[in-house]
Amino acid sequence: MGCTWERGIRRRANGAGAALLVMGLCLAGAARAQNAAGIYTCTDAHGRKLTSDRPIAECSAREQRVLNKDGSVQRVLPPTLTADERAEREAAERQMEAQRLSQADAVRRDRNLMIRFPNEAAHRKAREGALDTVRLAAKASEQRIKDLAVERKPLLDEAEFYKGRQMPARLKQQLDNNDAAVAAQRQAIDNQENELARINRLYDTELERLRRLWAGTQPGSMGLAPVISTEQAPPTTPKPAKKAASH
Repeated sequence: MGCTWERGIRRRANGAGAALLVMGLCLAGAARAQNAAGIYTCTDAHGRKLTSDRPIAECSAREQRVLNKDGSVQRVLPPTLTADERAEREAAERQMEAQRLSQADAVRRDRNLMIRFPNEAAHRKAREGALDTVRLAAKASEQRIKDLAVERKPLLDEAEFYKGRQMPARLKQQLDNNDAAVAAQRQAIDNQENELARINRLYDTELERLRRLWAGTQPGSMGLAPVISTEQAPPTTPKPAKKAASH
């Protein structure tokens, strides 16, 4: 068998000269292949220096150097990992990937934040929109308390008629329902005030972050930004208690 390019050379040359040329090229190619493959060398667990033309099994848990023909280092093979070591490395790689994705997410959020709020006026408008939704619900609760006070007056007037006597069950239930409805509205107002404070805290935090981004801080360098929804549903206003049927 000759070199793979022997036939091509023979077509271009004849005689002994061509044969010598082919042989020289084959030997040079073999030398280059051997040099590219490299010589594996390592020191085993017993301190013996081993050499081979292929990876050395006795040094699978040790570093192996691959040498060129001239003795220079071509590359270094790391030790073969055990099952536990492979699991540890894979866990570390997963953690690194999670950190990379988290960083990319932080960059994306910051950039989106700056697109959404190019200046402080835009951010202030969004804050007011979120607050107005809750303020409207609070006003509705306050108006309902006033309405309940109007509804209560004739009930109190009727209760005066029974002063010193047992109040009819119907009237007592109506007064109790009115009290419960007022208490529910007052609780709703407390919840709405807490919601206003929560929204302001979130927007304050977001504004501080935006000011740093507007000033030139690199997106993603401050970790993940808090998620703030400006489309918050208005707090539910409790329905008025049903009036007891009169008999």
